[in-house]
Amino acid sequence: MTAFIAKLTIKPDMRAQFEAAQTELRTLTHKHEPNTPVYELLQSRDEPNVYFCVATFTDEAAFEYHMQTDFHDRLVPPIMDCLAGDMELSFYNVIGEK
Repeated sequence: MTAFIAKLTIKPDMRAQFEAAQTELRTLTHKHEPNTPVYELLQSRDEPNVYFCVATFTDEAAFEYHMQTDFHDRLVPPIMDCLAGDMELSFYNVIGEK
């Protein structure tokens, strides 16, 4: 399995728009991507404009599929418009999974 963690710092006045788009992306990912067992958005308790998106994929093909879905293409540009700076994206291997 493979995973990513994205750190997203948003503009304070864009919080509602950001959360709405991310929530829709999460819902559609869970509904249409069985090979994406985890897709969650976390908000920092200390810095309310800092979020982390955590996703796991059964393999690289599942990640590629996620990146090419029509809803991903529709929702990511408005999400990116909410950012106060560059997204920090890191990839990981999931330990203990086959």
